Amino acid sequence: MANELSGKTIAFLVSNEGIEQAELTSPWEAVKEAGGRPVLIAKEAGEAQAFNHLDKADTFSVDQTTSQVAVEDFAGLVLPGGVANGDQVRTDPDAVEFVRGFFDSGRPVAAICHGGWVIVEADRARNRTLTSWPSLQTDIRNAGGNWVDKEVQVCEGGSNVLITSRKPDDLPAFNRELIKAFSQERSSAASRT
Repeated sequence: MANELSGKTIAFLVSNEGIEQAELTSPWEAVKEAGGRPVLIAKEAGEAQAFNHLDKADTFSVDQTTSQVAVEDFAGLVLPGGVANGDQVRTDPDAVEFVRGFFDSGRPVAAICHGGWVIVEADRARNRTLTSWPSLQTDIRNAGGNWVDKEVQVCEGGSNVLITSRKPDDLPAFNRELIKAFSQERSSAASRT
């Protein structure tokens, strides 16, 4: 995977508390190994608290806040899971607008587990096929999306590529597909159907 991303900057959008640690750290390391530069973005400066399910895990330094970022500075977006993470990120208007901007500009987005809630909130699940933690399937369908139960779903319809997975067990497939999507040029990713 070395140099597939050749210095591209990838946004990781999280809440300040409640991230599923494996769903942050595994894609983060995959981006770094592929030559990319991951950037941690949250509503508030300081630290972001990760969890291993319900148990507190490590903290991570926030690089930028949602009020400071611009979509144009990033080649792709990762939305890690965690029930509290997805629920809190979707209540931050700056975060939701940031996510919407990735879809509208044709940049690829990857979401795992409860990260799909933010896509629903941004009204970008409509006419897309995606997977998530099973409890989100009704929300996705109510938002006009097609929910499937698969380890990884790559949806190339619409303005951008959307990669989704269900849970930590799916991380190898999720990481493989997000690196593929993030390594594509934006114009080609936006034009695929």
